[in-house]
Amino acid sequence: REMAGGGVEDVYGEDRATEEQFVTPWSFSVASGHSLLRDPRHNKGLAFSEAERDAHYLRGLLPPAIVSQEHQEKKIMHNLRQYTVPLQRYIAMMDLQERNERLFYKLLIDNVEELLPVVYTPVVGEACQKYGSIYRRPQGLYISLKDKGKVLEVLKNWPERSIQVIVVTDGERILGLGDLGCQGMGIPVGKLSLYTALGGVRPSACLPITIDVGTNNQTLLDDEYYIGLKQRRATGEEYHELLQEFMNAVKQNYGEKVLVQFEDFANHNAFDLLAKYSKSHLVFNDDIQGTASVVLAGLLAALKVIGGGLADQTYLFLGAGEAGTGIAELIALEMSKHTDLPLDDCRKKIWLVDSKGLLVESRKESLQHFKKPFAHEHEPLTTLLEAVQSLKPTVLIGTSGVGKTFTQEVVEAMASFNEKPVIFSLSNPTSHSECTAEEAYTWTKGTAVFASGSPFDPVEYEGKTYVPGQSNNAYVFPGFGLGVVISGAIRVHDDMLLAASEALAEQVSQENFDKGLIFPPFTNIRKISANIAAKVAAKAYDLGLASRLPRPDDLVKYAESCMYTPLYRSYR
Repeated sequence: REMAGGGVEDVYGEDRATEEQFVTPWSFSVASGHSLLRDPRHNKGLAFSEAERDAHYLRGLLPPAIVSQEHQEKKIMHNLRQYTVPLQRYIAMMDLQERNERLFYKLLIDNVEELLPVVYTPVVGEACQKYGSIYRRPQGLYISLKDKGKVLEVLKNWPERSIQVIVVTDGERILGLGDLGCQGMGIPVGKLSLYTALGGVRPSACLPITIDVGTNNQTLLDDEYYIGLKQRRATGEEYHELLQEFMNAVKQNYGEKVLVQFEDFANHNAFDLLAKYSKSHLVFNDDIQGTASVVLAGLLAALKVIGGGLADQTYLFLGAGEAGTGIAELIALEMSKHTDLPLDDCRKKIWLVDSKGLLVESRKESLQHFKKPFAHEHEPLTTLLEAVQSLKPTVLIGTSGVGKTFTQEVVEAMASFNEKPVIFSLSNPTSHSECTAEEAYTWTKGTAVFASGSPFDPVEYEGKTYVPGQSNNAYVFPGFGLGVVISGAIRVHDDMLLAASEALAEQVSQENFDKGLIFPPFTNIRKISANIAAKVAAKAYDLGLASRLPRPDDLVKYAESCMYTPLYRSYR
């Protein structure tokens, strides 16, 4: 009888006879030979030396050439640049991470400006949208409603015991793209690769988690290739019970000092979870606190360009969700810290416009709790343009998630009563940006101090080149996380966020200002992260929240010494 595909015929039926029996998938503890090449943490590909090839039974399993890590890096960068479709670059990078971890991080660190948009926004957004179809091998940990009552057991299935940072999402509001359910896993995976590359947290100490409580995205529910639970989102008690069990299990399994970063939760849950767990756990919400910290750093740097202090400005936000209210609150905190004004008076300098118009006193009853502090006395206004004309803000910040909302009239109005209008269009990805860098510089005739959430290329205007800053959370959260980890902090305090902002603003040089940049270039990001980590750790020690004692004398040096470096190790 011919076997399909030219297989060897099973004459005596041994294979079929044992098909039903259980076998144990053994694996050995010391990786060598074939298994060493399949272990991403230790695999070096063609970089294994002659001695290593002999000692670890690799002879013949690799071609004879021996190359350096630099040579491998050059080859892969060359290959990546051949791809015309950004998503192909993302897939190639993820494949490399699964194959050779150290080479992946070496590539990311040495080419951060080129590869950051690939492993993070904007390309990661497209990857999440197509996660089901590009899905190769599971990354991270999936906890779903099916695991209720067993979350601790699921955490114990993860092979690493000592975890320092967890990034968790429930996929309800991925970037500006909405509910992507279980496919949101791309976000925690991407964020944690930045914790390692930019903040130097060991890869084995990072754990990406997606909590799958269903999805309300009909396209996904109808998609035969969708990888998550095919049901509507659980809400209310069912949702909060699973989250409570998860947070308890994390503390039980990994202790007090594991940083849990909430990522891309929908507004209503994000604020509640942060408020609920910030007293009992070490938690941080990047969309509320990380964004706020980076934007505040951008404002502190922008003040050096336009003059005056934080309290001398009038702020107008378009968008009053997590990012908008989070930034507004942090600006008010920093203002009150430096001026002795009560927090409420500081908030009065900050105005927000949501989808229904300006937040004003007369709307207070119908507003969500996080918007209420910013509803001030004013006649109701329905459009952004009316608000700009009436309030004459010096700073305009877009966190609306809606593209093209800073129209020519709005931007020209800003330029008409400000010598140097500060304009931040922060929504991601690029297609959702409130305005482009080119529009901002052209419509203000080159006077704008501009930053955006997604990267824009430099702009030529009347013979001068303007380099737009990118207000990217990747400036803050990796260094912030490192600072929390090295000090052994047990809680996150708002003053630690302010310290991160001040540390980042201090890193902007005169040379950067001359180009119109209010954020330092990403090329020195590891140095920047070490400085942020030192300031955050110092604040944790000052507040009595640090548990790693005694306090190191030189925190910057200490932070640098704790950072993971992705150079290959030699094996005995």
